[in-house]
Amino acid sequence: MILCDIGNTTFHFLINGKEKKYFLNEKLPSFNQRVYYISVNDSGTKNLKSSNDDVIDLENYLEFKTKYKGMGVDRKIACIANKESIIVDAGSAITVDIMKKGKHKGGFILPGFKAIKDLYPNTSHKLQFDFNPKVNLDKIPLCTQDAISYAILKSIIQPIKNIRNKQQIIFTGGDGEFLSKYFKNSIYKKDLIFENMKRIIDANNCIA
Repeated sequence: MILCDIGNTTFHFLINGKEKKYFLNEKLPSFNQRVYYISVNDSGTKNLKSSNDDVIDLENYLEFKTKYKGMGVDRKIACIANKESIIVDAGSAITVDIMKKGKHKGGFILPGFKAIKDLYPNTSHKLQFDFNPKVNLDKIPLCTQDAISYAILKSIIQPIKNIRNKQQIIFTGGDGEFLSKYFKNSIYKKDLIFENMKRIIDANNCIA
């Protein structure tokens, strides 16, 4: 089975249980199996379809109701099968979605770590720094490196804590494991998107 999550910067494949990534401008191989995909990037979708004829867009089989306008399919996929959780997908952007009693209650989007880090040196050459992941968040910093690291972490962690109400938090995405360490009663699911893509396939025998 081949699964593909097309994001804003990469193709993320799960090929017979093994992960493989390609940048969006890379030429993709032609696979000898059907490719099941989700996509938030039109050019990436065209690239996949130009390289492979047998592809299935799982968004067409996704049942997910929400009043949120413009919610990406990747966020919807992350939320299915989670009835009472906050789902945080920490990638190039950090998306936060709230599920209560099986219903999507809304969410918000934060810049990813790389996007925030790049702001500082672009603002001033004096703000070149090495991010300190071990900065003490309980003390006001006394050096620039820690001051920036502190601000970055607080700007991401605090909004998530503000909406939490004893709910479990599920983290996924490239920075999800790192972020999960700042929250009690949280878990990290590296393959949450792929797991839920498989659920959709299993529920629709006609496409398996």
